Amino acid sequence: MNNGKTVFSQLSEFLPLHEFRKSVHRYRGDFKVLSFSCLDQFLCMAFAQLTFREGLRDIETCLRTVRPKLYHRGIRGGISRNTLAHANENRDWRIYADFAQVLIRIARNLYANDPFAVELEQTVYALDSTTIDLCLSLFPWARFRKRKAAVKLHTLLDLRGNIPSFIKITEGIRHDVHILDELLPEPGSYYVMDRGYLDFERLHAFSLRLAFFVTRAKKNLRYRRVDSKPVDKTTGVRSDQTIALTGVNTVEHYPDKLRRIRFFDVENKKNLVFLTNDFSLPPESIALLYKQRWQVELFFRWIKQHLRIKASFGTSENAVKTQVWIAISVYVLVAIVKKRLHLGQSLYTILQILSITVFEKEPLFQMLTSYEHSNLQPEPDNQLNLFT
Repeated sequence: MNNGKTVFSQLSEFLPLHEFRKSVHRYRGDFKVLSFSCLDQFLCMAFAQLTFREGLRDIETCLRTVRPKLYHRGIRGGISRNTLAHANENRDWRIYADFAQVLIRIARNLYANDPFAVELEQTVYALDSTTIDLCLSLFPWARFRKRKAAVKLHTLLDLRGNIPSFIKITEGIRHDVHILDELLPEPGSYYVMDRGYLDFERLHAFSLRLAFFVTRAKKNLRYRRVDSKPVDKTTGVRSDQTIALTGVNTVEHYPDKLRRIRFFDVENKKNLVFLTNDFSLPPESIALLYKQRWQVELFFRWIKQHLRIKASFGTSENAVKTQVWIAISVYVLVAIVKKRLHLGQSLYTILQILSITVFEKEPLFQMLTSYEHSNLQPEPDNQLNLFT
């Protein structure tokens, strides 16, 4: 029953605030803070993500317009551009990173039984990174190129539900393959990645931890064939081989056997060669697994289009990481709301509705389900939809 709460207040009820307070206490976020707490900061930044605000002055103007409603929305401190900027610069970004991980665990449990393109009981992850360009004069700490700054968002995406399970924000100059050192592979899980992560010493660690990987082979790969299996070429599979590496360094770094699958992509007229340490799945399933890696690319494009991470609300490393982690929290929060309310709309549609109804006093479920589909303009063909 709605007791006159705004949509934003109802949305905030899906947040496990006891876990948020634990994160604040862990990093002493509210130490000597008289007003504008970490929760105030989080809610203001979440409001900016939901309503597509472009800067701190934009946030200040919008929230001051509805000042009488702020207390009931959970924002108890005074709103000013300088106060918010100071909080973004000085409040430890790990507060919001830890809280985002709490939301991620909740969302992953909700989407754990969602159907997947390949019939597997195990978890399947896609690993990739995206670059967020920055101005070198304003962000000198974010080294990338001689005249350019950037940060990289390294993401391990759980393909059941497209929920990020691991995120690491680094300087743009950081090479993707080094992120493998920070992952703790789960036994039995599948990790799908492109050729940028092809490092046999690091991949051998996956095998030692009983995890599976699927990646692309490079053209200069040196190997010898140990065995070949018959294949059905009508499926696109051209060969299914067991190989041993013969390179000077690779044979030492990966002494075990590998599976090499050559596949012809009819749609794009391309020959693809996959490497994996899984010898049980049919070869066409391995190819289909790799095809699902595209979901992480869609995830990156989606958050860049619909969340505010390309225009920064601060110039320090702490401010940038705070903004990105709160954006991820909003993404996961909306995914949680979609699942718990059993909504059939896409994440894009839900976000668009929330963006113009945050001050409305109507039950959240009714707000998200009462609109007429026939009155909506069709989404453009290039619009990305997750959770369709």
